[in-house]
Amino acid sequence: MQVAELEVHNKSGLHARPAATFVKTAAGFRSSVSVENLTRGAAAANAKSLLAVLGCGVEMGHRIRVSAEGEDEEAAIAALRTLAEGGFGEAVAG
Repeated sequence: MQVAELEVHNKSGLHARPAATFVKTAAGFRSSVSVENLTRGAAAANAKSLLAVLGCGVEMGHRIRVSAEGEDEEAAIAALRTLAEGGFGEAVAG
């Protein structure tokens, strides 16, 4: 299992469009991928489900833990880390 703890820097957090981008990226891997909002203490959710990701309530400044387990777990974590560091395709607060 691969795990990464990341901080969310984009202004809208993981809502609507950035959540859809996150889910689309996670769904591109065979591994099981989960996300949990460490800031809110929410339980891990399926990162391949838009409703589950939205339910995490991730906002700007929150810390998330992304976990992947399976044959392409390292690639999944690397891709999701890059996505988060790039603000999920949105402007990053500065």
